[in-house]
Formats: sequence, C-alpha cells, structure tokens
Amino acid sequence: MLKEYLQQSKADIESYLSSVLESPNTEYARLYDSMNYSLLMGGKRIRPIITKAVIESLGGSWDAYKDVVCAIELIHTYSLIHDDLPAMDNDDYRRGKLTNHRVYGDGMAILAGDGLLTYAFELVSKHTTLSAEQVVQIIHVLAKGAGPSGMVGGQAFDLQSEGKFLPLDELVVLHKGKTGALFSAAVEIGLIIMEATTSVREAYLRYADHLGLLFQITDDILDVVGTQEELGKTPGSDERQHKATYVSILGLDTARERAQEVANLALTALHDSNCTSPVLEGLVQYLMDRTQ
Repeated sequence: MLKEYLQQSKADIESYLSSVLESPNTEYARLYDSMNYSLLMGGKRIRPIITKAVIESLGGSWDAYKDVVCAIELIHTYSLIHDDLPAMDNDDYRRGKLTNHRVYGDGMAILAGDGLLTYAFELVSKHTTLSAEQVVQIIHVLAKGAGPSGMVGGQAFDLQSEGKFLPLDELVVLHKGKTGALFSAAVEIGLIIMEATTSVREAYLRYADHLGLLFQITDDILDVVGTQEELGKTPGSDERQHKATYVSILGLDTARERAQEVANLALTALHDSNCTSPVLEGLVQYLMDRTQ
C-alpha cells in the first residue's frame, strides 16, 4: 500500500512541478532551464508527500492546495543546488545526474537556487483558496524552516564543523536545522491548511521532529553502506569532507539502534494525536528500511 501511495503521490507532485516554471521571455530561458533541470531531476519528493499525507490524515484533499504543498520542494531543490557547489560539498552527481553547476556553471547554479527559493514564496502568496491569515502563516513557517534559524543555520554549522569533532548533542542541533526544519515545516503546513486542533498540532509536530532526525540518521548510514546507484550520488562524501555523522560518532551498529529508538518515538507521537494515518506511520518504516 505505502509503495503504491508514494509512487502515485510522487507522480502527481511531479506532474504539477513540470508546469510551474516557464520562462517569461527568451532572455531568461537559460535560467529557467537551469531551475527546471534540478527541479525535475527526480528524487523522493518526501517533503510535499508528507504535507499531502498530513492533509489527508485530517480528512482533507490536497487538490486545492497543490501550489502550497509543492512550494517546499522548490526550497529543498534550491538547497541541493547550493549544497553541491564547489564552495560547499563540491559534488559532481545528484540523483544519478551531473549536478547543476557541472552543467550550467557555478554562477547560473547559484542564480537557479535563488530563483527557486524566491519563487516558492511567490507560489504561496498567489494562492487564493486559503485565508490571507493562513497564507501568511505558511509563508512564516517556510521562511523560518528554510532560514538562518532552520535549514540555512544548520548548513552553516555543518560547514564550520568540517574536520572537527562534534559531541552528539551538537550534531543533533546541526541536523535539526539542516534536515529537520523542513520536515517540521512540511507537517506544519498541512496542519495550517486543515486548521488542526492544538493537541493534534503538538503531537504531529513531535512526530515531525523525530521523522526529520530519523531521515538524517538513516542518510548518514546510507552514506557508508549505500552504493552510487542507490544514492544517486557518490557515497562516502561525509567521510571525505571529515564531517561528523551519527556513524562517525556512534559507529554503524549503534547508529542503527539509535535510528530504531527515534522511529519508535515518531510512532508514539503519531499515536498520541488519536488520528489514524497508515501513510505517516508507514513513512517511519520506509526510512528505516533504507538502512537495511
């Protein structure tokens, strides 16, 4: 069931994304080509899928909110473009294809990332089904999740921590920003759309916090045990850049144990909401299965 749901949701999201970016003139065409190159490169689309699943778990349908749901994928894609740059991770491959800067050059890749980030907010601001207050709340959640107190803050801490030993508590802070912030934003956007109660909101946000951390732990494990075909990028990049990871601090076996502990916390939080969502529950096991 989950496999089919993920495949269909990914197809629906990619169908929408394929129509989002169209150059207004020939002069800007290469910029839009660069933006679309990375946006339509593939990937799991896990963040908009999470928002979609939250909406559905609370009795709604995502059909009227596709622009708002998919905006977070533009932000995620921008972060990947910039993350791959020579000044950051200096990666040549992403999702099995050459990274944006390898195709379009560093300058255009930077601008493509800038374009995706800013257009995400344009998408949300143009939405008309939700109330103005809900739109402002979603813009706030996206900006906070993607900004200096969220993803960008985590990326900056990651950059300045290269080659240094990090205690586990600091690594958790790093990953809550770098990865967890957008996972939390993905969940919170669904909660705003559905006007969830305070108790449901609190339980779902705990779930999001644990799910984001679980994603990062399993990502660290995959960087060690995965192949280039599985990852779509060169494995072992964290070790080459002397980055602290759950595997480097805890060891592979203990990192796997920690992943299971976090997975259990995510499921407990979800059960505390008293809402039934086989998809949100299944996503926890889906992330765990990546490391097996």
